[in-house]
Amino acid sequence: MHKFAPSLMVISLGIALAGCQDNGPQDPKVTIDKNPYPSTYKPLASTSTLITNATVLTGTGERLDEADVYFVDGKVQQVGKDLSVQADNTIDAQGKWVTPGIIDVHSHLGAYPTPSVASHQDGNEMTSPVTAEVWVEHSIWPQDPGFNRAREGGITSLQILPGSANLIGGRGVTLKNVPSHTMQGMKFPDAPYGLKMACGENPKRVYGSKGVLPSTRMGNMAGYRTAWIDATEYKRQWEKYDSDYAAGKNPEIPHRDIKLDTLAGVLDGDILIHNHCYKAEEMAMMIDLGKEFGYHSGTFHHGIEAYKIADLLAENGNCAALWPDWWGFKMEAYDMVQENVAIVDAVKNSCAIVHSDSDTTIQRLNQEAGKVMYRANDVGFNISEQHAIKWITANAAKSLGIDDKTGSLESGKQADVVIWNQNPFSVYAKAEQVFIDGAKVYDRHDEKYQAQSDFMLGQQ
Repeated sequence: MHKFAPSLMVISLGIALAGCQDNGPQDPKVTIDKNPYPSTYKPLASTSTLITNATVLTGTGERLDEADVYFVDGKVQQVGKDLSVQADNTIDAQGKWVTPGIIDVHSHLGAYPTPSVASHQDGNEMTSPVTAEVWVEHSIWPQDPGFNRAREGGITSLQILPGSANLIGGRGVTLKNVPSHTMQGMKFPDAPYGLKMACGENPKRVYGSKGVLPSTRMGNMAGYRTAWIDATEYKRQWEKYDSDYAAGKNPEIPHRDIKLDTLAGVLDGDILIHNHCYKAEEMAMMIDLGKEFGYHSGTFHHGIEAYKIADLLAENGNCAALWPDWWGFKMEAYDMVQENVAIVDAVKNSCAIVHSDSDTTIQRLNQEAGKVMYRANDVGFNISEQHAIKWITANAAKSLGIDDKTGSLESGKQADVVIWNQNPFSVYAKAEQVFIDGAKVYDRHDEKYQAQSDFMLGQQ
């Protein structure tokens, strides 16, 4: 018996010391700053503005003819006919159309900027299948001339995403499309971060060629599940630390991991999923993956086969951000119908979106949506302009978690407004004036409002 006593004493002493440590004087509490690179965006100076006599698409499904839009201090105040208000600036928009600012939920501007040279290719961190630790905002070059070209097409807000090489590619960021020398000066205040994920061919091709998991679609799923298991445990450790500290203990600080910070942010509901995913069966699996780990599977991007599971997407509350007519460029993009957006949109509680994923089609996203509307109506749908505009305004804002701030012309929302020379779905449509938070940021007929990036100065 006596030869075991020292060991028992050591164990007892260890337990006693641990107990003292837990209940002794508390060290300063450690908290993780969830927004270490905050927005410095400030709305540009604006005047009260009244737009009169326009055809107005509100983004809520309503069309008003010969109507007025009034905004003050960067906010929409009134929308209706024959408004009796005084404004510093009155614009007669007779024969013109007015819409909310256009929102693109899928862009790589700034991370894959123009000019497209090797030193500017900063959108894909292809060093590991899971790179949740990277934030695309740290790659954004605000001098990309593409931001100005997009603004000329009526784009007032846009989400910049990492590329789709990885299973989990990193954080996306939502920007106000204003001229700025810094990313922070464009960053949409209080917009949730996004997390880029990718299904299918890209991750298994990139890493299978390196002899690294994944090389198959089952490897893709295993990689996601492993990452979320790690994130779940990480979240548990930090929650236990917080609860023990709140109970007056002095707990050991968990190891900090910026990859798992992002994944835990998804589990907490603070970060929204944006998933590159083409095939119906893979989207269905990603929905179940979210249910397995207790997060919402968010918005599916590209979704060539979304029409096959339109009811499932609506039932689960998933938005689908789609092209009007891109298909066939690889096997997973083969089984496309040009009515894809319209079929997804036709289901009750759906959230169909037209996106660009392009530095050129972002300049005419209104006409990309027009392709869908005209094609669908040709085969028997009955889609109106006032409904179709939601695909690039209100629904896009919902996908990004900013629909309480922008995406429609409603009282109290940000005055992100576009005046078009005619029906915005026409091939002849041009944005004539663009306002962000009530400030004019583009005017087709006034060079003072045609910003050029520093990079373009002196270029021929």
